[in-house]
Amino acid sequence: MTSFTRSLLIFVLAFFMLATSLRVQAQNHDGQRGDSSGPGTSSGGAQDPGPRAGTVNAGTPLSTLTPAQLQFFQDGLSRFLQTDSVNGQMAGETGVGLGPGFNSNSCGSCHAQPAVGGSSPSTSFYPFVGPNPQIAAATDYGGANTVPFFISLDGPVREARFPFAVSASGSITNTPDGGVHDVYTIAGRQDAPGCVMTQPNFEQMNKIGNLIFRIPTPTFGAGLIESIPDATILANMAANASFKQQLGISGHPNYSGNDGSITRFGWKAQNKSLEIFSGEAYNVEIGVTNELFPNERANPPSSCLYNPTPEDSTNFTLSGDEILSDVVEFSNFMRFSNPPAPSTQGIPGNPSADSIANGQAIFNRIGCTACHTPSLQTGPSSFTPGLSNQQAALFSDLLVHHMGSGLADNVSQGAAGPDEFRTAPLWGVGQRIFFLHDGRSTPANGGLLNAIQAHASQGSEANRVINQFNNLSPNQKQELLNFLRSL
Repeated sequence: MTSFTRSLLIFVLAFFMLATSLRVQAQNHDGQRGDSSGPGTSSGGAQDPGPRAGTVNAGTPLSTLTPAQLQFFQDGLSRFLQTDSVNGQMAGETGVGLGPGFNSNSCGSCHAQPAVGGSSPSTSFYPFVGPNPQIAAATDYGGANTVPFFISLDGPVREARFPFAVSASGSITNTPDGGVHDVYTIAGRQDAPGCVMTQPNFEQMNKIGNLIFRIPTPTFGAGLIESIPDATILANMAANASFKQQLGISGHPNYSGNDGSITRFGWKAQNKSLEIFSGEAYNVEIGVTNELFPNERANPPSSCLYNPTPEDSTNFTLSGDEILSDVVEFSNFMRFSNPPAPSTQGIPGNPSADSIANGQAIFNRIGCTACHTPSLQTGPSSFTPGLSNQQAALFSDLLVHHMGSGLADNVSQGAAGPDEFRTAPLWGVGQRIFFLHDGRSTPANGGLLNAIQAHASQGSEANRVINQFNNLSPNQKQELLNFLRSL
């Protein structure tokens, strides 16, 4: 398929997907309609200004990299952008190992907003990046897939999970599932002759209340997060104990079941390191087996297996950066990328510097920092001075917290329970489009404001903080939103 044909397909699909797009953007994770009152959704006159325009201050290489490290960063970026096919022999799809099930066919297709390494792209809202790549992936190279109801042209990239196993009769059991069920299969593709494999029945899972979603997490500044010592995370958890107790904040780390150290990547902080994070995503989201996850998932039919495993591995016969596997180079790209830098420029409505400063003071005063710790210091790093003993302004404590029934996904990962999630880092939130773990908060229903208010529900540790937010004047709420859009 040529670039022109693919682009034409996308625009044709746009007309047919428009109604679905508008409907799905207003849905939350359980298929029920959420707040769909449109971009003007407000709280007493306050509203999300929207994504900050201007320079994308994230995703570039750290300035302290050596020439050799910079070469590895660039190679990692190139592989992050490569498109995978089943056998690596399709025009424009040079990677090997796609499927048998997959959510998209490139790391960069999911992590694209506002730059490579970010989160979901969108056509309708600034900055323009592109349509949801999961639309084109459905029929790429003859794939015989149907676009699920929760994937829309202007919506976020989504993966689907079934919280519980289902019996032969089709009813939910008490046995946990929690795993990713890929939205597409390689059946019907030109490079998968003879493959017979159907997509999961997402409509049925939604009907019985056994379907939840997650969207891509940004990877900017990931090397700094990886470099924060466990002791620093624990000391921060113990700090200001009385203040946190008054607010009802009681987060805790997630831990590795192997070595007992603190894990920190993913929506539930379930992954220990960038290599594990990369290896899992390569296997789960794209279907490429690798040295960390060397086996095909979910016992696929033999008719859909084409390659020896692992499909991504060390290239022993090559030299330089080409020796390394894709997974290792993905990690180098993420590890050596700059974190988002705040900016007061480009925020819709042009709020003043005083407004943004007032918003930060309010953010601190009502207790948002009890979870969204403004910065944590990294330890000594053997990689580069840019990661060593730095203040990482991530606005997260890297702990998991009870978020209550409203956000619960009924999936447990490690020590993170059914309603627990890692405090999402807020650096870069100024240019984000979709919010919360399933992307339910969008420009169509209030965006960032909707995400803040969704923190409050039965059993949420954030209830008292959100109550204080709701008691602010409209102007104070607006200044807090202005501050967040400056990050």
